[in-house]
Formats: sequence, structure tokens, C-alpha cells
Amino acid sequence: MMKATIERSVEGTLVVVEGRVAGPWVRELEQAWAELQTSEGSRVITIELKDVIFIDEAGKGLLRRMAESGASIRGGGCATTAIISSILPSKKESSSTSPASPSTGRKKRLGKFACLLLGAILLGEIFTQAQQKQVVKLNLHDAVEMALKQNPEVQIAALDLAESQKDSAVALSALLPEADFNVSDRAVRTNLRANLGFSVPGFPDHAGPFQVFQTGSTFSTPILDLSLWKRWQASRKNITSTDEQRASVREQVVLLVVSQYLSSLRANAEVDAAQSRVNLAQALYDQSADLEKHGAATSVDTLRANVELQNEKQRLLEAQTSKTIALYGLAKLLNLDPQQQIELEDAASFFRTTNESVEADLAAAYKARPEMKALLAERESLQYQKSATSDSRLPALRFDGTYEQQGLSSSTVIPTYVYQASVNFPLFTGGRIRAELARERLELEKSSQRITDERNQIALEVQSAAAQEDAAKNEVDVANLGVELAQQEVDQARDRFQAGVADNIEVISAQDALARANDNQVSALYRYNQARADLARAAGHIELLYTK
Repeated sequence: MMKATIERSVEGTLVVVEGRVAGPWVRELEQAWAELQTSEGSRVITIELKDVIFIDEAGKGLLRRMAESGASIRGGGCATTAIISSILPSKKESSSTSPASPSTGRKKRLGKFACLLLGAILLGEIFTQAQQKQVVKLNLHDAVEMALKQNPEVQIAALDLAESQKDSAVALSALLPEADFNVSDRAVRTNLRANLGFSVPGFPDHAGPFQVFQTGSTFSTPILDLSLWKRWQASRKNITSTDEQRASVREQVVLLVVSQYLSSLRANAEVDAAQSRVNLAQALYDQSADLEKHGAATSVDTLRANVELQNEKQRLLEAQTSKTIALYGLAKLLNLDPQQQIELEDAASFFRTTNESVEADLAAAYKARPEMKALLAERESLQYQKSATSDSRLPALRFDGTYEQQGLSSSTVIPTYVYQASVNFPLFTGGRIRAELARERLELEKSSQRITDERNQIALEVQSAAAQEDAAKNEVDVANLGVELAQQEVDQARDRFQAGVADNIEVISAQDALARANDNQVSALYRYNQARADLARAAGHIELLYTK
């Protein structure tokens, strides 16, 4: 916020500026300067920058124009003095009539050097921060693309898909041959009496110790195991389900980004509308003040116009705050630095309605929605798991074997091997298979209920979004007409007030009507754009709509 105080004296006019010379306050100061130039005539005008905490590029340009028009610019503090020296044209110092003492001149030079040094450090810091915080210019397409690359939820969904693929690879490995290789060299001493249960006369009670060297491999592979086969097929369906869930997350993130971007555009439009109303209120205030000066209006008219001007400035501050908060939310969705500044490139598109319609075919939505695809794939996976549990009752055929080199040392080894084919017949599992089958039947029933619920939800979303989009189009047309009529009312009320036919109560009422019409227009445009995005999400192709 900026505060400007005007003090008049016999020496001239002093304008004391405090706070921030940036953003809308630059326009306020420029208007005040224009009025002073008109009213003060040839009087000396001095601009004093007192407790100024920030000056943006527009503010620096205004101060430079003031100096070129004859104003004297001065500031308190080393930092402000250094900034003024950097933006204003250099002027030769007027020589004093009385010679200064050497100590006084030395003190002045030291003080000036300290101010310049501090100013250089401050300007370097400001320049460094400006370099670090480059403004990111985004249109809606770029914002969606960035979110699909950087949003944490999208990244987590991609990792879930990779994890599901690895689980399928683990299930596949159970169907493939396995082999390992081993080398051992051990010393063996056996208690024969303990192994036989009795001692043999004439034979020692133990054998060894002796060395055994052994190297070779063992291998095994399933020949026929339907249970393992069905579990692998279930894992493949899990991949499909996870992939569709990832697509659903992407669609949801796109909807969130589009909604937040539209909210930012809405806030930006509200700021523009509020600024336009401030400008109008300022013009009406100036008109009332001018008419009062010439005796054509009363002080009440000027006071009433000033009150309305302050109200509009308050609304402008609220709109600017809402815009800042909306941009912070957008930065979070895009996973950007919270201090990163964002500028919306396609703000004008907010006021356009497209002729391109979104298909609202319910049957196509059932097929396109990734949530439905994920549930269908999940049900197929559960069916495979149920079949795998049922098939675990069947015999399983395996082939196993070992082939090794064995001897008392590495130089005395001979080949040894064992090859076997085995069939496993489950006889009694303690009711485990029956309980697992019952549990999986319950899971299938739950899956069917979820599919039914999802179908009903998709139907509700598609039909509601289609109805809202159709209504929003009509609202936009009505709101646009309302703004045109309200603007005409303001123009006619101003003309009547200028002509002295009426006081400015009609003007103030017309201003309020215009403010309401602007709010209605912005709200209607936001609802239309949001309804269009909701319909694309409900139909299952919002990512395609906003990334093509």
C-alpha cells in the first residue's frame, strides 16, 4: 500500500510518499501528479520518498518523468538515495557561496560514499533476486502439460504402475525354470553307532574324519501347474487395472489444473473489472469535484463520489488478494517453487465462448472412463485368482534334479546326479481352499457392486455436466447483455449529472449496477468454462481436450 500526503507552504508544494511505489499505486501517484501540475501552476513541487520500501519499474519510470517535468525528487536514507541516483538524470551540484571547511567536505564525501556503497549492494541483491525469480508465463495447454510431468500424484501413479509390472514379473518367474550353482569343501566325521543304533564288533564307532569336495548345480521347473498359470494371468490384469488407475489420476489432475487455472483467470478478470471500476469512480469523483468548483454541484455530491471511489479501491484490493491466492494454488498443482511468479498468457480467452462442443454420449463415456476400465480389469483379475485357487486342488507336475562333481578332493571327483519327476496330489488342506474360494466370491460380488455404482456415477456426472454447460452458455449471453446495458446506464447518468438535470445519486446507482453486471459476467464465464471441463472429464477425454 502507498500513502501520499500533500503539504503546501510559501516555499512550494511538498508531496510525501510512503510505502510501496508499485502496481496500482503507481497509477494513483501519476493521477495525483497530473492534478498537482494543473492546480499548482508554477509553484515548486518536491517529491519526498519517506519510508519507501519498494519501487518497481513503472514507479521508477514515473519518478523519472516527474524529474524531467521540473519536480525535485529527494529521499531519506542511503538505500532510497542510491535508488534515486540510479533512476534520475544526473545534475551538477550547486556550489555554495561560502567555502566549506576541509573536515566538512571530507565528512560529506565519506557519507556519500557509504550511501553509494549501500545502494550498490541493495541494487545487486534486488537484481540477483530478480534473476532467481523469473516470471513463468503459462497458457492453459502449457499448465496441463507441466502438471502431467511434475505433479506428485501423477508421479506416484506411474510408480504404482511400475510396481505392478514387477509383481507380474515375479508371478511369471514361478512358471520358469530355476537353477543354482554351488561349490563346497567340507570335513565329515560320522558317529556310526548313533546312526545304526548299535555297535558292530570289530568296527569303529565312527567314520572319518575325511574331506568331501562337491560342486555342481540344482534345477527345478514346473511342468503342469494351472494354479501358477492363473495367478500370472491375474497379475497381468492387475497391470491393466493399475494403468487405468494411472490414467484416472492423470484425468483428475488435469481437471484440478484446469479448474485452478480457470479460477486464476476469473480472479484476473475480477481484478481488471475492479480496476476499470476504480478508474470510472476516479473519473466521476473528478467530475464531481470540477462541477463543485464551478458551482454546478454540491459538496455532498463530491463526498458521495469519494465514498464510492474508496469502496471500489477496497474491492480492487480484495480482487488482487484472491488472484494472488489462486496463483499460489496453481503453483502447488504444477509443483513449482511457491515463490515463483506466474503470469497467465491467455487471459483474453476467458471472455470467449467456443463453438466446439464436447460429446456427451453416455455409452461412449462408459467405455472411455478409465475408472470403469480399471474396475473391469480388477474384476477379471479376481476371476483369475478365483480360478487359481480352485485349480490348486488339481495335481501339479514338476521336474527337479541335481548334477554335481563329488569326491574326497578336487582331483578325485566323479559325476553324480539325481533326476526326478514328481506329481503332487493335495489331499487335505484344512479347509484353506474352501475358505479362499468363499473369500474370492465375496470380492467378486463387491467388484460387481463397485462397477454398478461407477456406472451410475458416470451417468450422473455426464448428464449434470451437459445440463450445466447448456445453461452456462445462456447465462453468458444474458450477462454480456447486462454489462452493455449497465454501461449505457452509467453513460446516461453521467450526462444527466454533467448537464445539472440530476445529482450524482443516479450515477452512484448506475455504478453499483455496473459492478453487479461485471460480477455476473465473470461468474457466468467461469461457470461455462468449468462446466465444459467437467463435461470433458465426465466423458473421459479431458486430457485429450486440453493437450491437443
